[in-house]
Amino acid sequence: MKRSLIVAAFLSVMGLQAQNPLQLKLNNWATGLADAVGVAHCGDSRLFVVQQAGIIRVVTDSMTVLPTPFLNITSTVYDVGNEQGLLGLAFDPDHANNGFFYVHYTGGTGNGISTIARYTVSADSNVADVGSAVILYTWPQPFPNHNGGDIHFGPDGHLYIALGDGGSAGDPQGNAQDPTDPLGNLLRIHPEADSTYSIPADNPWANAGGDTLPEIWASGLRNPFRFGFDQLTGDLWIGDVGQNDWEEVDYWPAGSTNMPNFGWRCYEGNATFNTSGCQGAANYVFPVAVHSNVANGGTWCSSIGGRVYRGTEYPRMYGRYFYTDYCAGHFWSLRPNGLGGWIDEDVLNTGTAGFSSVTEGYDGSLYTTNVSFGTVQKIVDKCPMPAPSVTSDGFELSSTTANSYQWYWNGAAVPGATGQTYVPANAGDYYVVGQFTGGCSLISDTLTFIATGLGEQAAEHLQVFPQPAKDQVVLQRSTEDQVAGMVRMVDEVGREVLNTRWSAGATQLALNVERVPNGTYVVLVENSAGMVLHRAPVMVMH
Repeated sequence: MKRSLIVAAFLSVMGLQAQNPLQLKLNNWATGLADAVGVAHCGDSRLFVVQQAGIIRVVTDSMTVLPTPFLNITSTVYDVGNEQGLLGLAFDPDHANNGFFYVHYTGGTGNGISTIARYTVSADSNVADVGSAVILYTWPQPFPNHNGGDIHFGPDGHLYIALGDGGSAGDPQGNAQDPTDPLGNLLRIHPEADSTYSIPADNPWANAGGDTLPEIWASGLRNPFRFGFDQLTGDLWIGDVGQNDWEEVDYWPAGSTNMPNFGWRCYEGNATFNTSGCQGAANYVFPVAVHSNVANGGTWCSSIGGRVYRGTEYPRMYGRYFYTDYCAGHFWSLRPNGLGGWIDEDVLNTGTAGFSSVTEGYDGSLYTTNVSFGTVQKIVDKCPMPAPSVTSDGFELSSTTANSYQWYWNGAAVPGATGQTYVPANAGDYYVVGQFTGGCSLISDTLTFIATGLGEQAAEHLQVFPQPAKDQVVLQRSTEDQVAGMVRMVDEVGREVLNTRWSAGATQLALNVERVPNGTYVVLVENSAGMVLHRAPVMVMH
């Protein structure tokens, strides 16, 4: 093997990070769960699936639906209207010791009565004691729709209860802006060991007195069917169903006990709706995302609030908030833009409707229920494999393993550069796109090629002499490389100083360098497709 002086080069990371759009897919987890509207966990691997008619079923981590319901209160639950029924489930933070869990359902008759009840698990952890019911809170509904229905313990250990504005359309009773009525609000209470509850001392209206309800923690909501907390930060996220124009997602950071007013019925999304008796816009919290309703020419009809992914299985999902819509069948992701705003991205189009929740398991995994198909599905990264990583020995770029490769130079695909390695022909920015199973295309980070000086490298198939060259330099190649192509000479920053054609069958080629300034150059031998077959140094000294 012959050795020769060459132009050394290095590749420096320029802070150009790969932009690989996240794509989700749904993996089937459980079926046969008619009218599934939500999922909860009690701190272990089981999923508890809420069915609107009044049943809760257990799904094991082996994706098996246990035949005996965890709870069956169909005789108590009133689900005549499509927004009534058993709608929410939350396990007590100390469930492992006290066995308590809480449900939110519509009871009674007629327009129904929103009810919060506590139950206790039996000696069998997969079956509740149906006779252990303790009614904690009730409120009559003036209309059969907008029952809200979600219920969760916050990171502060208090129970949050979402109530819709009472129904009909346009909040005709003005409930969502009325502090004497719980409808259209998010309530915050602390269940006690008996059948009572207390008011947290830092509730906004804990000491207001009069007819103002101390349970109210947030107001201005139309129909917050699904809400939840970021398990890491404690931030609150709400999917609030709109009227006819806008579906919205609301956000409130953890740590603030100032009562947020999310604007309904003064505002729908960011647009005014009915401002009679309303305050100035600065008094309301506007949504972090809005989507056009079908009645407004869009595809959405009922915003389904979700969760921030805090699992470890899919790193590219981490820290993003995922949510969906009942009609559109798309799943969206929200993440901070670094400037105080949000990046809203469509990450999955299922082509189907009926999604009723985005909730999480004990390990941070995300799940979605579909009320139309009776399914639970796990939300996963469609392309979980790492993006290709590019390294260099100073002359050749190498990609980590993929099924196939395409190299790019300054944003343009390099013709024929489809191998796992590539020898840069010019100074500039390089990255590779790797193809993986499942139709996944992932982009590497970008590296920048910069010629810098002298070094040594093996040169088995191309010889260059004399070194240094004065007026002429001769290239000698081996017999197996006698293909037609181009020869180019470039300077240390990739600028071409001459080029010529090397005919097929010729083993030698003489280059006239009389007019080439003194310096160190690189000779590039390319095939007809433009792929660099060889590179070698040339030192010109007149």
